Amino acid sequence: MPGAGTDKTKSWVAAPAPVVVLVEPQLGENIGAAARVMANFGLSRLRLVAPKQAWPNSKARMMAAGADRVLDAAVLYDDLTSAIADCTYVAACTARAHDQAKPVLAPEEVAATLAPRVAGGETVAIVFGRERNGLENDEVGLADAICTFPVNPAFASLNLAQAVALVSYEWFKRAGTGLPFTMPVKSQPAPKEQIHAFFADLERELERVEFFRPAEKRETMTINLRNIFARMQPTRQDIQTLHGVVMAIAEGRKGPARGGVLDGEEASLLRKLLAEHGEGRVPSERGPVRGLSRLLRRNPTEAERALWAALIADRRFAVHGFKRQVPVGPHIADLVSFPLRTVIDLAPAEESAEAAQARAVKRAWLAERDYRVVALAAAAVEADPRAALDAIAATLAL
Repeated sequence: MPGAGTDKTKSWVAAPAPVVVLVEPQLGENIGAAARVMANFGLSRLRLVAPKQAWPNSKARMMAAGADRVLDAAVLYDDLTSAIADCTYVAACTARAHDQAKPVLAPEEVAATLAPRVAGGETVAIVFGRERNGLENDEVGLADAICTFPVNPAFASLNLAQAVALVSYEWFKRAGTGLPFTMPVKSQPAPKEQIHAFFADLERELERVEFFRPAEKRETMTINLRNIFARMQPTRQDIQTLHGVVMAIAEGRKGPARGGVLDGEEASLLRKLLAEHGEGRVPSERGPVRGLSRLLRRNPTEAERALWAALIADRRFAVHGFKRQVPVGPHIADLVSFPLRTVIDLAPAEESAEAAQARAVKRAWLAERDYRVVALAAAAVEADPRAALDAIAATLAL
């Protein structure tokens, strides 16, 4: 499965590329990190000159983070001369001026110099020195050119793998196929007709709230607004979204959102009011007023909120299809499981006589239709939702 940038389902880049030579690397970790960046940028031929630690090296493999094929194909040499014996061109990477009369190239220039040679079938190499003191004068003398980096002169020493990464990146940027992905185009650019229609609505709504003041600056303000969106170069989807935003602000909230959300105490008062008035029923309707259950779901009491949060996190109840504030015949149940034919009824601490009578009628109606009613005190649920769940589970033998 693809990981963070690693996808084993895709083909490994195996195009001809320069050889990377590490001279007397001191740490296996640095060899592994260098192998990793080589794999990142399509280089696979690694040569090691007298590494200080034993080879193969477990720490190198750990740092390679999956670039095992680079390490597995690495070749060991006793000295630099033998490591580059088959090469027709060698670039030596160093941060120091060695006062040698040979070209000094930046990484991108090295890539440009090596590319035609590699394309012609030549074996070329990029040589990197020791972590502590880099390449010696005689080793630089074996190269055809010097590669150095534009770095802070007061702090020019790069980590070995970082130096390999810089040159490898420039090589792959020149020889590769470009970026691996680009921004997806999910919507076409908005035509002027759509933009003009959007601005007509926008300006009309801004006019209504007297945005264009003073009047003599209206034309300038309108042009400025249009220029903002012209610089954005919006897509069709952008304009549709912006149009929806403007209309939502202009027209205000709709449906249940218009009334806002009640807190726990207000939600309890709402239920008390409904209970005293026949659960929201009107003479012409046999069930609760349409939309009432949704209103109650959006505005739970503290007891309902606590019990529901505990219930959906409890595996004992996961497969039994519990729902909250759902109409059951002419009544709205606090919680109901139709598979279990069970209703959980939360009773507030204080109820008017009318509310208590309505609750008794509801429970009797449910019982007549073979619903099991589990009655709980709302105050007890608020105090300990977990204990309430245990009581429900014991009653239902879950």
